[in-house]
Amino acid sequence: MSKTQAEAADDSPPASGRGPLERLFELTARGTTVPRELRGGVTTFFAMAYIILLNPLILGGAKDVNDATLSIPQLTTMTALSAAVTTVIMGLVGNAPLALAAGLGINAVVAFQAAPVMTWPQAMGLVVIEGVVIVLLALTGVRERIMNSIPLALKHAIAVGIGAFIALVGLYDAGFVTSSATSPPLSLGTGGRLETWPALVFAGTLVLMIILYVRRVPGAILISIVAGTVGAVVIQENASVRKGGWGVVTPNMPEKLFAAPDFGLFGQISLFGGFARAGVITALVVLFTLVLSGFFDAMGTILGISDEAGLVSEKGEVPRLGRILSVDGLSAAFGGLTSSSANTVFVESAAGVGEGARTGLANIATGALFAVTLFLTPLAATVPAQAAAPALVVVGALMMTQVAKVDWNDLEITIPAFLTIVLMPFTFSITTGLGMGIVAYVVIKATRGKLREISPALWIVAALFVIFFAIHPIEEWLGVG
Repeated sequence: MSKTQAEAADDSPPASGRGPLERLFELTARGTTVPRELRGGVTTFFAMAYIILLNPLILGGAKDVNDATLSIPQLTTMTALSAAVTTVIMGLVGNAPLALAAGLGINAVVAFQAAPVMTWPQAMGLVVIEGVVIVLLALTGVRERIMNSIPLALKHAIAVGIGAFIALVGLYDAGFVTSSATSPPLSLGTGGRLETWPALVFAGTLVLMIILYVRRVPGAILISIVAGTVGAVVIQENASVRKGGWGVVTPNMPEKLFAAPDFGLFGQISLFGGFARAGVITALVVLFTLVLSGFFDAMGTILGISDEAGLVSEKGEVPRLGRILSVDGLSAAFGGLTSSSANTVFVESAAGVGEGARTGLANIATGALFAVTLFLTPLAATVPAQAAAPALVVVGALMMTQVAKVDWNDLEITIPAFLTIVLMPFTFSITTGLGMGIVAYVVIKATRGKLREISPALWIVAALFVIFFAIHPIEEWLGVG
């Protein structure tokens, strides 16, 4: 969505004067207002609030090398705390509408690759080390140089690919699209039909959101999420919905609004114990996977959402990029410190951008709501995916407009851009799409004798991705697979 479109969604004038919010967040320079930022922050929270419940299920469902498990209530507290702190820091330091929380995919590496060969404190120690490595790469300027070395056309392709990715995430999480072990691998609803109440809630919320958005109603996305949640609660109370039909979050009216947070997992780490317990090579392989996944997944998300928010310059550069990347690394380390797994920039931040968020002020609203959920976890568990996911579909459609900025007549760009765009949703991984696009770009340029057009940083990135894609054969070769 272009900056002009965002402004059209809210006719209120941009902020003026030099008050504290203006000085801190540069509202006028980015053509936004306080109400628009707050709406965007609240929308982002609702779009990603599911992580408060999903992350504990993933980590809490796994066992470490001693068959120990983590407490679900403690994980819930730590997930909300970690998201609140890191999201606010990103808003204050990076001044970008980029919310953070425990990264999906990264938490799976921790749960199913690290924990089986070491204890939970040792696994979380590796997460802290991962964050420190990423911070060092940011402070030395290496990470920024890598991001700036990516061709502008590929950066636009990343935004398009993320748009397709988050749309698929929304459709899948809502049960509108389902998977099957038989052919076809993906299908509509249940057996190719929409025959459940949750599917109706999703479809109704999506239609309402589209209508309100195209009519430029301020708060269209947020209004639709609230309306969808109310409808889901009414249906759950009065209709027959099979157990698990809503997915992770069932929209039940909570028996109580407040629940005391449990901070028992905070600081439960063993920084280097994993190397002794699992062996140096095994621990290094796990650490490499964590660093590469966290590094490039966040990088792709930052580029895509910043481009969508109109923050990327004509040269393809993101303002305050060094600060943003440093906060991202610190956030990953803080996730390990809280035992909630590494935090990363959430692609659902695009929902807030779609609502008009352009500055870190939106993050303050998102972080504040995560902080509130420390005590209101039962209420946060009311919003089902069917009410929040339509925001991802609508914003995904808006992000697809970036495809017009790719020169499709240039084959040296067409193939890498295409691979970047389609592999993000097809493999359910931003990192995979980004990696294949970069490798293809380097290979094409090299085979055409245009070696000087490939920066040293891009050569290194392409080599790292080749290693990343071949990690399992490498593990078997080293005897750690």
